[in-house]
Amino acid sequence: MRLAAVGDNCLDVYENLGKAFPGGNPVNVAVYFVRLGGEASYTGAVGTDNYGKLMIDALNSKNVDTSHVKTLEGSTAITHVELVDGERVFGDYEEGVLAQFRLTDDDIDFLCGHDIVVTALWGNVEHDLAKIRQRGTPIAFDCATRPDDPVVDVAIGSVDYLFYASDDGDTPELRENMKKMYARGPKLVIVTLGEKGSLAYDGKAFTIGNIVPCNVVDTMGAGDSYIAGFLRGILEKKPLGECMYMGAANSSVTLGYNGAW
Repeated sequence: MRLAAVGDNCLDVYENLGKAFPGGNPVNVAVYFVRLGGEASYTGAVGTDNYGKLMIDALNSKNVDTSHVKTLEGSTAITHVELVDGERVFGDYEEGVLAQFRLTDDDIDFLCGHDIVVTALWGNVEHDLAKIRQRGTPIAFDCATRPDDPVVDVAIGSVDYLFYASDDGDTPELRENMKKMYARGPKLVIVTLGEKGSLAYDGKAFTIGNIVPCNVVDTMGAGDSYIAGFLRGILEKKPLGECMYMGAANSSVTLGYNGAW
């Protein structure tokens, strides 16, 4: 099974610690998919700075295919992070060369050679998703906590598996919004609810997914782990409930240690 992750990457830079950690939704999903025994690639752009090399080296160390990562003149995307009383406080985001990132025809050919493509809100590829889906390659898209973002309006008609996150739990309002999202094109709409589990809608019924109990050390990357586990289940043609369990189980592993990966 081969998963193609495409779009944004980011270095979380802890200046008070003098450390930087690679991440970004598609990047994380690729790493977690390999952890589950699959194959994955990442297509995106990094800068000519040290952070760009750090990102590529880190992905290579996790056996993620970086053959379609472009190195563009300029700075790699970074998010400034501070630790305040043990809690992460996110500061400014600098998009860097990702603002210039666009898919080429060769990139699209490469992505369509995989079993599934996964991307997210900040990937700058929303206008290319229709070309990928027209060639029969399924697409997963993560809206993060912003299902109403204008980028989603562009992408949703070409998406098979739409993910987003909510802190509000399983409410009538959430279910109504999931129905509206489903009506715009996806086969499945899946919402992760943190410690309250997850919820999926397939156009006919809602399916509730429970958490896998674990000792929570750090929530960084938990949602991306869920997506990787869920998509592995989809590719294995597992029932929906089992896909949701596989997502939760993979998430529980990530919750048990510091950092995303």
